[in-house]
Amino acid sequence: MPKSAKAKAEQTVPPPLPEPLTVPVADAHTHLDMQEGTVEEALAKAAAVGVTRLVQIGCDVARARWAVKIAAEHPEAIWAAVALHPNEAPRIEAEGGPAALDAALAEIAELAALPQVRAIGETGLDYYRTGADGVAAQQRSFRRHLALAKELDKALVIHDREAHADVLRILKEDGAPRRTVFHCYSGDAEMAAICAAEGYFMSFAGNVTFASAHPLRAALAAAPPELLLVETDAPFLTPAPFRGRPNAPYLIPVTVRAMAEVKGLGEADLARRLAANTERAFG
Repeated sequence: MPKSAKAKAEQTVPPPLPEPLTVPVADAHTHLDMQEGTVEEALAKAAAVGVTRLVQIGCDVARARWAVKIAAEHPEAIWAAVALHPNEAPRIEAEGGPAALDAALAEIAELAALPQVRAIGETGLDYYRTGADGVAAQQRSFRRHLALAKELDKALVIHDREAHADVLRILKEDGAPRRTVFHCYSGDAEMAAICAAEGYFMSFAGNVTFASAHPLRAALAAAPPELLLVETDAPFLTPAPFRGRPNAPYLIPVTVRAMAEVKGLGEADLARRLAANTERAFG
């Protein structure tokens, strides 16, 4: 097999199971519906390495329905979060007008009231993939989700890509929910200090292990341990040294160990803190 073909083939092979954690933790943000294999297989592999709870994200109406369904089927292991992804809101409005976006938000609100739904998300702003013509729809959708999280007293899970200032501004203007989570935290150490002062949770993913992620590790170092969460965002953001291969909840221990090193904490100590923080955020 040619070298390039071999390397490409290796990228499709799932990484091996890491050494299990001695203290169980949760994957605070995953997309099982985008991963290979069954839900039962994913749960079994995760449990084998000490990942005993998953927060399944439904980021459009259809995926939100699915998240609610599997959380009801696996109450001991899965919590659901439902929302319109920031890039979904302008797409819906462009195709069907404001009424279509309102209808989608109304269905999300119905699903969000169910007991297996522990969070409203992922919502927020994404100025990387959506241009200026989609900003108004994104911001309107974000504010509606924010209000819903407060109305239901559920966590708000934020997707923030190249939109830090506007996300923080809207949280300040509208008043943040009691529990706010920055999923796949992407800010710097200065923003981490702002989030800490507001009591926002910061959830770190596998990209904190990337060689180029010095600013992200600086933010992690600055973030208080009592506001940290860990996630995969699987199948995306597979941690090093497996970058380029499919991500899955069972790889959480790789990220936990990298985070512990940055924080100067023992693995078990950090895992206990992460587990307690997840319970406070979503429990």
